[in-house]
Amino acid sequence: MKIMKIKNLIQFPLTKAQYYPEVFPKKQIVLHHTVSGPNAKNVISGWGYTPVRVATAFVIDGDGIIYQCFSSAHWAHHLGTHNRNNTQLNQQSIGIEICNWGALIEKGGKYYSTFNREVPKEEVIDYGMQWRGHRFFHKYKEVQLESLKILLEYLCEKYAIPNTYQPDMWKLNTQALDGTPGIWTHVSFRADKSDCHPQLSLIRMLKDLM
Repeated sequence: MKIMKIKNLIQFPLTKAQYYPEVFPKKQIVLHHTVSGPNAKNVISGWGYTPVRVATAFVIDGDGIIYQCFSSAHWAHHLGTHNRNNTQLNQQSIGIEICNWGALIEKGGKYYSTFNREVPKEEVIDYGMQWRGHRFFHKYKEVQLESLKILLEYLCEKYAIPNTYQPDMWKLNTQALDGTPGIWTHVSFRADKSDCHPQLSLIRMLKDLM
């Protein structure tokens, strides 16, 4: 078994009222991004105010530090597919959040988040066309992708989850919804979501998984 060789991992546990401390076999890993900026602690603390046990096992901070909220063997709601098998999909998957501002709005040559926070131009991706209802997105940082790669390789080996890159993961995907093992994103499960967006460096990293 591969040991996760990362120094920047912090245990930041949620209370047991915020996730389900039940063990289920894991078949899928689902990538998400937040829309509330780079601070993982703020994201996790926000989950503490919701009664419906919405959370992910891991949150990757803007500086690449990984925060673990509960054991990857346990589960919480993170998909919200409204399908009959929604609970089962949440139970058999491991959610990972990347801290980010998400989709952006351009106003007068400047870029703003959903919460009206200005994002520097050098941190913006312009897809040149609408993707999931948006043209501009906040870039995932290389340090985040480096940490994500280490985490994915560890989890895929630990739970025997296939790490083969799936080009159709960026659209609503019946295989994902059917519970097919592999690495997916939230957009694979829901047409109304835009996380994660298909940044080229993220795609390269997923293709390079060992």
